[in-house]
Formats: sequence, C-alpha cells, structure tokens
Amino acid sequence: MGELVQDLLLATSSSSTSSSVGITQGSPALAGGDRPPSPARLAYSSDKHPRSTLGELNLIRKHQGLCDVLINVGSRRIYAHKVILAACSPYFRAMFTGELAESRQTEVTIRDVDENAMELLVDFCYTSFITVEESNVQTLLPAACLLQLQEIQDVCCEFLKRQLDPSNCLGIRAFADTHACRDLLHIAEKFTQHKFPEVVEHEEFRLLPLNQLIDICSSDELNVRSEEQVYHAVMAWVQYNLDDRRQHLATALKYVRMPLLSPKFLVGTVGADLLIKSDDSCRDLLDEAKDYLLLPQERPRMQGPRTRPRKPIRRGEILFAVGGWCSGDAINSVEKYDPQTEDWKIVSSTSKRRCGVGVAVLNDLLYAVGGHDGQSYLNSIERYDPQTNQWSADVAPTSSCRTSVGVAVLDGYLYAVGGQDGVSCLNHVEKYDPKENKWTRVASMMTRRLGVAVAVLNGYLYAIGGSDGQSPLNTVERYDPRTNKWTIVAPMSTRRKHLGCAVFNNMIYAVGGRDEATELSSAERYNPVKNTWSPIVAMMSRRSGVGLAVVNGQLYAVGGFDGTTYLKTVEVFDQEANNNWKICGSMNYRRLGGGVGVVKMPQVDPHFW
Repeated sequence: MGELVQDLLLATSSSSTSSSVGITQGSPALAGGDRPPSPARLAYSSDKHPRSTLGELNLIRKHQGLCDVLINVGSRRIYAHKVILAACSPYFRAMFTGELAESRQTEVTIRDVDENAMELLVDFCYTSFITVEESNVQTLLPAACLLQLQEIQDVCCEFLKRQLDPSNCLGIRAFADTHACRDLLHIAEKFTQHKFPEVVEHEEFRLLPLNQLIDICSSDELNVRSEEQVYHAVMAWVQYNLDDRRQHLATALKYVRMPLLSPKFLVGTVGADLLIKSDDSCRDLLDEAKDYLLLPQERPRMQGPRTRPRKPIRRGEILFAVGGWCSGDAINSVEKYDPQTEDWKIVSSTSKRRCGVGVAVLNDLLYAVGGHDGQSYLNSIERYDPQTNQWSADVAPTSSCRTSVGVAVLDGYLYAVGGQDGVSCLNHVEKYDPKENKWTRVASMMTRRLGVAVAVLNGYLYAIGGSDGQSPLNTVERYDPRTNKWTIVAPMSTRRKHLGCAVFNNMIYAVGGRDEATELSSAERYNPVKNTWSPIVAMMSRRSGVGLAVVNGQLYAVGGFDGTTYLKTVEVFDQEANNNWKICGSMNYRRLGGGVGVVKMPQVDPHFW
C-alpha cells in the first residue's frame, strides 16, 4: 500500500509540474502595468487542417492540376499525385519511390483490377471516405488487397460479416479464403458450422466442390441434432449431379460418422439405399458401423474419427466462480462470466464463506459443497438458481465435513469425493440424489485424497492427484457406478495437489496445482482410449487452487495462487493459436481454492458471430 501511495504522489507531483509548461509568461513590466502578462508562446494544432488540405488537393486533382501521374485501369483514366498515392498505399510507394520503370513514368497501366473499385480507392486516398455496399464489395476487396490498403480490407470484411446468411455463407467463406482474409474466413466457417442444417438447404451447398464438402463435413463442431442430418446432406449433394458425383460417394461418406447413427436408421435407410448397396466401399463403411453398434465390447479398439461425437460449440453458457481464499480469509463472493460480453459480474453471495469448496452443476442449479469458512470445516451445502439469483440452504448436508473436496455429476447424482474433515484426509465418497434430498455412501477410494480433482468421462468418475495428507500424488483412480468399484489407471507425469481438471475434447485436462516444492504452471491431458497422459503447453502463470472449466467449447483456467499473489486473472486455452494459453480478463475478486461451475442459460441470442 505504501508503494501505491508513493506512486500516486509522484504522479500528482509530475502532473502539476508539467501543467505549467507550454505557456511562458513575459515580463510583468509592460506598458500599462495593470494588464495581465501576455504569453510569449502559444501552441496551436488545427483539427481542420488535414481534412481541408486533402479536400483542396482533391479539388486540384479533379481539375487535373499539378497531377504527375495518369493511371489507366480498363477504360478509366484517373489523374493523381504520386506523393499522395505513395503516402496512402504501400503498393504505390514501392512503384513510385523504387527503381521500377513506373517511378519515371507519367502514365501507368494497372491490369486485373476493376476500374470502378480503383477509382473509389483513389478517391479514398484524397477524401478518407468510401461506401462499401453489396454491389461493389466483391471488386473492392481484391483491389484493396492489391494496393495493400489494410483499412479498406478490414471494412470490406466487416461488411461481409454483417451480410452472413445461410444462403451466402459458403460463397463468403470461399471469397475470404481466396483473398487471405483470415478473420472473415474463421467467422464464415463458424457460421457455416452453427447454421449447418439451414446451410444445406441452399444451392450454394449443392454446388460445393468435393474438397470443400469434405472440409465442412469433417468438422467436430457441426451443429446437428444427429448424424442423420449429415448423411442426408451428403446424399443430397451426390444426387444433385449424380452422373458426375456417383464416383465420389464413398469418399464423401467417409466423413459421415455412421457408427453414431441409430440402428433403425442405419439398417432401414442407409442399408436400403441402392447407391450404397451397389458400391463395395460404401458397403464396407456400412459394415463398420454395424460392427460398432453390435459389438459394444469391441468399441475401445474401434475408436477413430467416425466414432467421435461431434461437439458443436455451445453458446449461452455462463461460468460461475464461487468462494475461495483472499487477503487472509475465506470469502463468500460469487461472480459470473459471460463469454459473449467478456465481463465478470457480481451475483448473490453464499450465506457462508467457503474456501476449498466443491462446485458442480446439476439440473441447471449450482451446488456449493463443504469448504472451510476461515474458522471451521463445513458439511453444509448451498444451491444457487441462476434464474432467480438466489441461494438456498435446503440441501441435506454431507455425512462428514469436507474441505478441498472434489465434486462432480454422474448419471443425475452429485458426488463428493475425498477432502479433509479437520482431523484426517478422507477417502470416502458419497452421492446425492436431488429427488430424495439424500446422501448415500458408495465405495471408498483406494487412496486418501485432499485437494483432489474429479472429472466424469465415458460414464466413469475419475479422482486425480491430490494429497494423501503427507505428500502430493500423481496417481489416478476411476469409479464405475455399475460395479461400485474403483480401479487404478495411468498416473500423471507430475505430482499435483489443489489442481484444476476438466473434460475437453474427450480427454481429461489437468493443470497447475502444487508439487512437493512449488506452485505449477504445467499441464497434461489423459487419453482414456490409450490410458496415457501427455504434456500440453504450460499456462502463463503458476496456479495452485485453480478452477478449470469448459465454457462454450473453450477451456478456462480461473484464479489460484502463484506462490506470491492470489490471482484474479483468467487464461483460456487457444487451440487456434498453436494450442497456447492467453489471458482473457480478470475477476472482480482474487480467489485461491474457489470453485467453478458452468450453467447453460436459456433464451440466449444465437447470433454469436
């Protein structure tokens, strides 16, 4: 605090000193004596000058005055001044200031560019004004790319983003790809994926070349209710030009995830189609899907791109951060993050302060389980309704007090795993039935674990890392609710307690935490098919007591402690930037050992682009 006060004082002092600079007073001994001293210097900057100068230069150009270059584009002859064009366009600067022949010419011909677009861009160089509209954007953008007028490229791309529609998004996508407009291409691709059921109804889709059809249908993020929609889309594409496309049917069907179709549809619709029946490769794909459905015990060996469920990016999910430890005490503050507005807002607080709290979402309600209030260990539970912004305490308590507890939802039950009760480190596990408002003990873990992370994947409950009360753990065990048994699976490469974990892209991600010596920034992920852990890029900050959650298809690491400071910063794992982490804002409160949960909010605006 002392350093902050000193900084403020220094800033105030420097600002008061600098405020006297700029007007230097003359001698008070002037004629008249009673008149105030006049300044010897008055600094002035005109806001009108740049625009009025450009305006006059444009008038001179319109009358062909002082012009030193004539640009021929198609049938259009455009008079201009080399210095103005060179100042606005890197293309013209290279042409007129280098060793090119055009630098010595008074007449230049530019080919392969629309004459109306070129005139609009030259006008912009003189006026700083341009109108982008549907009738000119497709000629204006290539011309702006040629002249390297980045500002106009950006305006054109922004215009096209606003025009996106299921009937034109594929054309805009191809146009953006041709002209290397990466941001527009990304937005158009996301739009196509999100609106796929509507996009396939338009002729643009049926006119796609094979490679673009494959590119779209291979995406994990197609927003479809079932794989039947993808199958129908591919078959409609083939039928649109059957003579030419029949040869591509098997290739296109490779990107339909037929093992995920229902048995009834697979046999009654796919298997009965004459095109499928008459093609050996198509029948092989059909047999593969039948084997997957009929032989569930063989599915672990049959995993591949066609058995991977699509994961459309979900919009309208909200991230909640609950409780934690800050400034020497447990806190009860709760806040929510909306990725669409990218801001954190305070919501109703829990009735009790809770550090080491377990948080999970069951039936769109947020549960805060156990924790420590700064003085005692808790077995009480609170439940939050995002629709009313109210917490209630009418949830049955756990059988024992738990802090640093792991909490997750499996098959409609809320599980509380491990933790500590103030006396010992726990290995017992219990599950909560919201219909009965009752907790029931299930099989205990093989190892006592506090600061444990839990995750649910493929019908199993995983308990990851933590501490046995003596040292951090790298071991992992898995609970099968069908047999009520825990089994050991592959250990992490690093010992971690108070780590964060979440399921992302069908793998379990484990980040941060603390080992025997220090807080960690490292991260790794578990592949359940291979039963192996592999490292991923480390977070930007060391984070122990970190929360990890997937929101709208993106992985967020929230708060924690870096060994020196309680953190309120948040990082997101950016798969499109070489799988790096990047900072994406800060909470209102610093939080160590807070819980995080994700709730899907109804009636959200689907126009996310």
